[in-house]
Amino acid sequence: MKALVIGATGAVGKDLVEQLLNEDCFERVDVFVRREVQITSSKLVPHVVDFDHPEGWAKLLTGDVLFSCLGTTIKAAGSQDAQWKVDYTYQFEAAKAARANGVGTLVLVSSIGANAKSKVFYTMMKGQLDEDVQKLGFPSVFILRPPSLIRKGSDRFGEKAGVTILKGLNAIGLMRSWKPMPTEDVAAAMIRLAKADMSGNHIIDSQEILSA
Repeated sequence: MKALVIGATGAVGKDLVEQLLNEDCFERVDVFVRREVQITSSKLVPHVVDFDHPEGWAKLLTGDVLFSCLGTTIKAAGSQDAQWKVDYTYQFEAAKAARANGVGTLVLVSSIGANAKSKVFYTMMKGQLDEDVQKLGFPSVFILRPPSLIRKGSDRFGEKAGVTILKGLNAIGLMRSWKPMPTEDVAAAMIRLAKADMSGNHIIDSQEILSA
């Protein structure tokens, strides 16, 4: 199989690429990135692209499965419009191009609480993307909605504090669906789903990811 990955330099993406390179059933892994990657492997084919101009890279999205885990934060992006471009536009354009090129499976990382009708910008944006990619005609679509993520080596104070608080609440039986999840577990589930012989659109919520 040939895998395509956008978001390969993010927390989930790094784990995903590492695991894909160790999977015998994937003979080639193409990653679409904004800057050079540090990983080297005979199976890895990096494409440094300008996501604002899909006409320059859309034709390269050919293979068996597209793994889409691109994203940013409102703080890093600087505005809601800028975050929308990364989290929604870039991923939708990649999915649209991949389907036009005959890619049969899409595996997308969304977010817990994703809902196109949400009044919260982030969950509305994620929900809108979830809805729109399901309309592109992929034979198989898997949308994972993980809770807070535990990122290896994270130095974000707010993220670490949030994980600590949620773990405390989980310990007394509260907010169990929000139990923080290691990024490597999400990546592993993405690969399991891509290898599964399951057609149709599938949404995998929160803790269901671990058993997917």
